Amino acid sequence: MRTRILVLGGLGLIAATYGLVRLAYGLFLPDVQHDLGFGADVGGAVSSGASALYCVGAVAGFLLAGRAARWLVVGAALTAGVGAIVMAASTTTPVFGTSAVVASTGAGLASPAMVQLVAGRVDGAVRDRAQAVVNSGTGPGLVAAGVLALVLLPDWRTAWTVAGIATLLVGAVVFLAAGTTERAVTSGRAPRAVLPDRSWFGAQVVPVVVALLFGAGSAVVWTYGRSALVGAGVPSALTVVAWVVLGVGGASVAVTARWTSGVPAARTWSLTTTLAAVAVLALGLLPHLVVAALMACAVFGWAYAAATGALIAWTTETDQQHAAAGTALLFVVLVAGQALGAAAAGALVEPAGTEATFAIAAAVVAIAAAVPLLVARRGLRSAVPTR
Repeated sequence: MRTRILVLGGLGLIAATYGLVRLAYGLFLPDVQHDLGFGADVGGAVSSGASALYCVGAVAGFLLAGRAARWLVVGAALTAGVGAIVMAASTTTPVFGTSAVVASTGAGLASPAMVQLVAGRVDGAVRDRAQAVVNSGTGPGLVAAGVLALVLLPDWRTAWTVAGIATLLVGAVVFLAAGTTERAVTSGRAPRAVLPDRSWFGAQVVPVVVALLFGAGSAVVWTYGRSALVGAGVPSALTVVAWVVLGVGGASVAVTARWTSGVPAARTWSLTTTLAAVAVLALGLLPHLVVAALMACAVFGWAYAAATGALIAWTTETDQQHAAAGTALLFVVLVAGQALGAAAAGALVEPAGTEATFAIAAAVVAIAAAVPLLVARRGLRSAVPTR
């Protein structure tokens, strides 16, 4: 029973720190700008700072998850939850921006903490599925953020307050469910040092490269997906619905995990990122066709969540003892790619247009999908694990 609560609580923690706090920033930003009176340049600077602090949190998780995973959960809940509440109470741009940046740290802390807790407390037969279920929390979080937007906007303060309180509560649930003793579910092997050795880093080269590419290509959806719909004349309410649909797609990973968890991670990666590339292209070329755009959002939401789950499985296949460290590394690289991709998209979208920008981004995602297949054909099996 405690294990089930841990998994469901972990799903909720990822939903809160990612979907309700970190990724909801772009959803509520127009209303915040209207009330606090800052421009797009400040909004972009805050987003960049949030990505940087996310990476700091993930690096902390990389270093500490092996010995302090429960306390990383506390840190994740406090930074994201209190940060969101301070955002809600902010009356000046500096206070809002600082709290938004700090709040993003919670997501970086949460992922490696949950990977470590699941790896140490869930039996091997269902561990991969449990990891996929927890990682799928971003989808429900996006849905919850979209529902809050539909119900409360333009009252963004109440929305952020709800998000902050929910984050604190679910963090407490995970902390209590995790208990104080790690079960021996790693075939009785003694734990290794927290920091992996040089050979481990060498085995991560391919997933690092594809995570960077995928982050760069997928950033266009998180940054300009809603703008593409607005620019195509889609009513504002439907653009929020598209955000909800994107979240529903991500949440569906919890259902499909029973099938994807039985497939080698590199194959899952190539499948999911190929679908993500198709979705990015469709959203960029067909935003005026509402049904097609909504379908693209659903496919992208599922593919993005499943692909990040594949990254966790990939680094776990490489070395289960360092799964939390691998997750932190790959997620830092993914977010770094998103920062680069958002900047590149911002530089392209006005001179080149939305369609060309999305098409280029889709091509980058497609390359990320192809790399493991090309590596496998060259016989580098150690870099692309197959069970």
